[in-house]
Amino acid sequence: MRRKKPREISSLPQNLGFRPINDFEGKPAVILTVDEYETIRLVDKEGISQEECGVFMNVSRATAQRIYATARRKIAHSLVEGLPLQIEGGDYLLKNIQE
Repeated sequence: MRRKKPREISSLPQNLGFRPINDFEGKPAVILTVDEYETIRLVDKEGISQEECGVFMNVSRATAQRIYATARRKIAHSLVEGLPLQIEGGDYLLKNIQE
């Protein structure tokens, strides 16, 4: 198996998880990796294309597309099933961005 190249991100998430308002005790959390979170932030919040997201994260467009699709599935699973969502782990490298 080929080793994954770290995905570049601009910053760590401010919130490391979310939970349902009702009855979440004892339910397993859905784990969203930091690089998956970054694709959601870039594509859905910042409004850039998946191709631009790939360039920003230093991965191919196809890889960015796969990461994004996986992240969306996990978020949907968490929302529909009422499961906590936890952001942690993944193959990422924090970019040094100068302002």
